Amino acid sequence: MTSAVTDAARTAHAAAATLIQKSLVKPGDKLPTTETVKEDSPTDVFALGLTGKNLIVGVPGAFVPLCTGMIVWYDRLREKGIDEVFVVCVNDAFVVSAWRDSLAPDGTPVRFIADDQGAFVSSLGLLEDTTAVLGTPRARRFALVVKDGVVENVILEENSNQVVNTHASKVITLL
Repeated sequence: MTSAVTDAARTAHAAAATLIQKSLVKPGDKLPTTETVKEDSPTDVFALGLTGKNLIVGVPGAFVPLCTGMIVWYDRLREKGIDEVFVVCVNDAFVVSAWRDSLAPDGTPVRFIADDQGAFVSSLGLLEDTTAVLGTPRARRFALVVKDGVVENVILEENSNQVVNTHASKVITLL
């Protein structure tokens, strides 16, 4: 019985990821401004309706390996004209806050954003089926350079288990 329920859940998660997926974001697209993401509080939703030049980095989830680069490289990103850095993952606000605090116990200007239902990531066309490893659909690894709410650059990883194209040192060369 457990196997049948597990198989059904995996199939449902994969189907959901496919059904809610939008077309892939591209340069020139406006960033979605619906209020779906959270920071620190599970009840306070807001939109990433951004002004200035910002970097939005998507990761598969909190506490997954290879996700400290934006904190380490923050000052260099600012020197290259980035106003704010957002790290977005499909997890709840409690987990995302705990993750941020574990990475930067003394605080960080990098903003860690919870997309607990995957709505924001899905609106970008960047939700992928990771049920085999993470149990639910999650964000594909990506980096977006956004100026005044308009996407300027889309950087994707071919394999979300690796950080090659979206490593901060590589993103800096594209700014």
